[in-house]
Amino acid sequence: MRIAVAATPEVAIPTLEALRLSSHELAFVITRADAPAGRGRELQASPVAQWAQQNDVEVKKPDTAAEIGELVIGLDLVITIGYGFILPENILTIPKYGFINLHFSLLPRWRGAAPVQRAIEAGDNVTGITVFKLDKGMDTGPIYLSAEVPLARDCNSAELFKILANMATKPVLESLQLIAAGESPKVQIESGASRANKLSKEEGRIAWNTPAITIERKVNAFNPNPGAWSNFRGQNLKIDKVRATKEVLPIGQMDLINKSVLVGTSTNALELVEVTPAGKARLSAIAWANGARITSLDVLD
Repeated sequence: MRIAVAATPEVAIPTLEALRLSSHELAFVITRADAPAGRGRELQASPVAQWAQQNDVEVKKPDTAAEIGELVIGLDLVITIGYGFILPENILTIPKYGFINLHFSLLPRWRGAAPVQRAIEAGDNVTGITVFKLDKGMDTGPIYLSAEVPLARDCNSAELFKILANMATKPVLESLQLIAAGESPKVQIESGASRANKLSKEEGRIAWNTPAITIERKVNAFNPNPGAWSNFRGQNLKIDKVRATKEVLPIGQMDLINKSVLVGTSTNALELVEVTPAGKARLSAIAWANGARITSLDVLD
């Protein structure tokens, strides 16, 4: 099949590599326009555009739906992976076999923009990927294949994205075989559907008056972006990694116990393992605490 991939993030690269090495023709990739990045806010190509340039794959950066419609004429199929552009229904029917999407959850659970993060935040025991045919709804199209993986308690969103991106290549290629063979996808059920809304920075603020497990899940879900954080001496402190303990402290109170930095919650205290102070690089919590000279009078709020 003659295929294009519409994608932006790094998680699309394992699938792109698999397609490049397959018997299918990867005609080109469609990705977002270069965007400001880094402290200098210089324009930078998306990870997918960088991969394409390194592998001599043509890159398209359309600005409008109409431009996308023109690009996909003559294609057999388009695969979307975190493209970030909602396509109108009339464009979805232009390629011979339409559009399919690689989604990072077990649909219908976690439809929407942040399925990986919401699965971690909710404490799901399993998650996975789904390959489905795009329709006019939000992640509601019929399903070709899905694959699941256990979700470890200490897994953060960056780690889970890598796991899911690598495991997705086989289901994607198998879905292409099903499509070429004329197999129809199965209608997606509505039972168990949930919405994975986009994360906001303000939502990452930690409420220490909630259970330790709730906070631990939020820290893992919001790592690395937009980050879970708290207020320390009037400045934001990003909480990058925590660990459960058996100690008990007053809510939000900090203390150094056995060379560990602990903070009280509504249940057991959490150990801060890694933090990022405002305007500084990530470091171990104990190194930060020693530099900040924290005492048992210090609180996070």
